[in-house]
Amino acid sequence: MAPAADRNSVLGTPTLRGSALCLALSDCTDAWLAELFERAVSQPGVDPSSFALAAVGGYGRRELSPQSDIDVMLLTSPRADASGVAEALWYPVWDEGLKLGHAVRTVADAIDLARGDLDTATSLLSLRHIAGELALTEELAERSDGQWRKDARRWLAELSRTVRERHGRAGDTAFLLEPDLKDGRGGLRDVHAVHWAQAAQAVMLAGDDEAFTDAYAVLLDARVELHRRTGRRGDVLVLQEQDGVAESLGYPDADAFMGKLAAAARTIAWRSDEVWERVDAVGRSRSGLAGLWRRDRAQQISPGITLRDGEVHLDASAVDGPDPLLGLRVAVAAAEHGVRIDRDALHTLADRAVPLGDPWPDGAQELFVRLWLAGLPAIDVVESLDQVGVWNGILPEWDRVRSKPQRNAYHTFTVDRHLCQTAVNASAYADEVERPDLLVVGALLHDIGKGWPGDHTEVGIDLVDGMARRMGFNDADTAVLVDMVRHHLLLPDVATRRDLDDDETMAFVARCAGDLTTLHLLGALCEADSQATGPAAWNDWKKGLVRELVRRTEHVLAGGAAGEMVSGAFPTANQRELMAAGETVVLVDGDTLTVVAPDQAGLFARVAGVLALAGMDVLAADLYSDAGMALEVFQVAPPADPERAWATVRRDLEPAIAGQFALAARLAARAAEPFRVRRTLPGVAEPAVRINNTASRSATVVEVVANDQLGLLATIGQTMAELGLDIRVAKVQTLGPQVVDTFYVVDATGAKVTDERHLTEINRALGHAIGL
Repeated sequence: MAPAADRNSVLGTPTLRGSALCLALSDCTDAWLAELFERAVSQPGVDPSSFALAAVGGYGRRELSPQSDIDVMLLTSPRADASGVAEALWYPVWDEGLKLGHAVRTVADAIDLARGDLDTATSLLSLRHIAGELALTEELAERSDGQWRKDARRWLAELSRTVRERHGRAGDTAFLLEPDLKDGRGGLRDVHAVHWAQAAQAVMLAGDDEAFTDAYAVLLDARVELHRRTGRRGDVLVLQEQDGVAESLGYPDADAFMGKLAAAARTIAWRSDEVWERVDAVGRSRSGLAGLWRRDRAQQISPGITLRDGEVHLDASAVDGPDPLLGLRVAVAAAEHGVRIDRDALHTLADRAVPLGDPWPDGAQELFVRLWLAGLPAIDVVESLDQVGVWNGILPEWDRVRSKPQRNAYHTFTVDRHLCQTAVNASAYADEVERPDLLVVGALLHDIGKGWPGDHTEVGIDLVDGMARRMGFNDADTAVLVDMVRHHLLLPDVATRRDLDDDETMAFVARCAGDLTTLHLLGALCEADSQATGPAAWNDWKKGLVRELVRRTEHVLAGGAAGEMVSGAFPTANQRELMAAGETVVLVDGDTLTVVAPDQAGLFARVAGVLALAGMDVLAADLYSDAGMALEVFQVAPPADPERAWATVRRDLEPAIAGQFALAARLAARAAEPFRVRRTLPGVAEPAVRINNTASRSATVVEVVANDQLGLLATIGQTMAELGLDIRVAKVQTLGPQVVDTFYVVDATGAKVTDERHLTEINRALGHAIGL
């Protein structure tokens, strides 16, 4: 037999995918190992009846992926000498370059080890005979299964603990940009764990096994194809492999593939979570495993709806006749009590659900709002309704965003989960706005347009206009909800990309918001949306800017002048004194760097370059010059090691200002280091240069969208210096792999740039600088 040829034949058959390929690999490996075993036990002095070869783990399940270990156990009778047999088995496998997980055990030794080791105990649950004395394998299987069931309570508690720990390490398979197909929450290992639990005690409900099987197949297909394409171990579906895996599996594109993967992972996670919640509840009780099915006294919480055993149940009276509000009533009961909906109740809702219709019946809007004002429990409740097909009867538009991936480093969640998380986050601001009902509904629908082609904001405006009217909102409230969609990015974009001391900035925001009620809704939505987007979208600096923008806009909407709300004179009196001294000064105060130096072209670029070399991320900068001296104040993100980073800045800054520091060469060398090579990520805007002469009365606003790279701010600053531009204010926003840098600039006379030729050259030079 030629094992390498057989494996290559299996791997090279494109029609073999997922479980079929695993099965074919397992079968050819079985045949090869059986042949090796027969040779090994045919050696002189070896009693064949004293040995058996068995597969365990994934190989025991006949799920041998292309890069999986071949996990086997050589079973021996108590007095047999296994050394020669083991060598004759293991060395040929190693010679083929295959990964072997191996052990030599007597049945008693294996049972003893499994008694105290979870990994061993679970691996034996998939024990499968390959060759040799069948009685040895059968004895081990029978004894290990019995021991597992006997110690079920201990093992279930241990399994539950390890599941939680694994989820903490690997994250959510459904939502990560680069998901862990095996160990993530909703990954393959979750199904294994549930099946191990089921082997100890019946923990699954009707329908679980079928749902697990279908969802598992999607993830296994992806894992097998990932292994086949890369030829490497690893279960993280990295970004650069997603298009290729999608094509190999016959999906139209990676978005469709990742959406299917997310839906499968969510199904596994939802059902698996329910299993472990039931197991944990038993562990906290004194009723033992029988408590999985205990029945506590029921508490009626609304007509036809009861709370029992920590779940919401439906009474027979609840389904006497058609009730379009039943699904929402059950959802509100579960969310407000922070419990799950009983599985039978979910199936009843799915079987008897009545669409809400257009318009919604009386009471539906109030229940819908109550659901989301209940906060975090609403997410699990809606997930349950969505898993059984009830939620789309409430919001038919949900079908277009369900499990829709956002394949960029900026967003954590799929579109539908992002909307739910935003609504839940918004509920925490209910006491800070005049209309909490509009807040949670607007938060839930702000990105609904992402389910359709085109600009998601423009699409969402039309959708929400119709949806709000269907829900029963009047014309005025509908207009507010539409404005929340239209302007959901207004405050974060203005706060991070515009000069808040510029009168026109406040006037613009006030015109968009229109009134205080809408402004407060937009402020709460901004915070809720940013928190739900991901860690790159929200931090203390951005929160401070947004809240300051809201505060100043409140003043304008109340009839005040924008100029009355400036944050303070710049430069301050102390800064003017430093400039008057005529000497170079470098001051560090927390995350703020102040530089005073003789005015010179390219000073901003030099300071920005030194900060980049020190690993600093610039957030904003204010600049001023007078009488031959320049003042530049940089706000940076908190560095990981402040002492070291600022020491580097102090060391390099003065020679850089003096022109005695090879800044460009150092930046180029640092950027060329292998670990700094950036991958191209999907879902980001095309690089662009935008010039706006209406956003400010006193300066030309230049916005640069570019892929983030070391020293980019310095490059842009140097380009502007060469064009005779004086930077007055700079704002830097990092959106995952991309940055949006905004500059308020004036020409050599201190005025806006109005010459068309100069504007054209600015566009050309900056485009070249960012690789357009």
